[in-house]
Amino acid sequence: MRSRRTKAWALTVPLIATALALAGWQTFSSGDAPPATVAVTRADLESSVTALGTLQPRRYVDVGAQASGQVLRLHVEVGDEVKEGQLLLEIDPSTQRAKVDAGHAQIDSLKAQLEEQQAQHDLARQQHQRQANLARSGATRDEDVQTANAQLRATQAKLKMLKAQIRQAEATLRSDKAELGYTRIYAPLSGTVVALDARVGQTLNALEQTPLVMRIARLSPMTVWAQVSEADIGRVKPGMTAYFTTLGGEGRRWQGKVRQILPVPPRPLEQMNQGGGSPVSGTGQGASSGRVVLYSVLLDVDNDDHALLSEMTAQVFFVAASAKGALSVPLGALEAIDGKPDTYLARVLDSRGEPKAREVRTGVRDRLRIQILSGLEEGERLLVGPAANEG
Repeated sequence: MRSRRTKAWALTVPLIATALALAGWQTFSSGDAPPATVAVTRADLESSVTALGTLQPRRYVDVGAQASGQVLRLHVEVGDEVKEGQLLLEIDPSTQRAKVDAGHAQIDSLKAQLEEQQAQHDLARQQHQRQANLARSGATRDEDVQTANAQLRATQAKLKMLKAQIRQAEATLRSDKAELGYTRIYAPLSGTVVALDARVGQTLNALEQTPLVMRIARLSPMTVWAQVSEADIGRVKPGMTAYFTTLGGEGRRWQGKVRQILPVPPRPLEQMNQGGGSPVSGTGQGASSGRVVLYSVLLDVDNDDHALLSEMTAQVFFVAASAKGALSVPLGALEAIDGKPDTYLARVLDSRGEPKAREVRTGVRDRLRIQILSGLEEGERLLVGPAANEG
């Protein structure tokens, strides 16, 4: 009897275990996962256009040499602060000084000739007057009168010619003196020497084109040359608030406003060479990254502490709209309604946990969240994901 019960129990236990496992699997497989929900909370939102840019001084000047010659002395180095009118560089003035000396000598010679000719003219005038007096009394020949008249007119013409030559020589002398002055180069504005191309002993040739010897820039304010894609340029406006960060800024933000939007993209070569200063807008062929046309947006920022340097890369954020402490939900919790801009459908859980459809009005949005203007209260929970759309 006991062996029968033992055998029956041995057969029953596996059956019960199998039944329990099957029931558990059916319960797990048939039950739906709990729907995902999010709460209506407050957050700071910002709608912005992002772009990359390069920092350049707002105002700078390339200093060139207008006189040819060898560099004798260089009074500044890269990084030096200079004042307007400060002596920067001296070129050997020997050639220019020789021209000035020759000009003075030529003018002195012409003036001596002018004095001599003036004496000849005075004599010719006296002879002409004498012949005129004799002619009135019939005591001279007509031929002598005509000769005296011609001599007077000739001396007058020579006087005019010499005076013109003196004026020409004086003009040449002024030009030579100016060129002599160009051998000493002074700072045209106050700022920082950011580039220096001249060296002591170097020979400069200003006959064909003006050689650039250095660049002086004011490091405050600075200008960010931001490249905004054609898809976003319509959202950027002059006067718009913007901020940017730099790679070495350790999270610091610089604030500024949009000064100008260039209407024509820079040419590709100019876009690559923006380090040379302000690129000039081209015509026809726009600069592109892949197939996206980029437009230059200029943003000015104060740089009194000189923390910003030329050629720095900036991550720029043009702020289109913002809201502080606004009611907000994730974008995935709302469903757009056709024909109703800024109005969406939300699935709100009631007190029993049942979803109810509700229209809500929205405002500022960023990449993840959107502001709720009406239709929801803080703390309410919404269905999010596919369940929200199936409601």
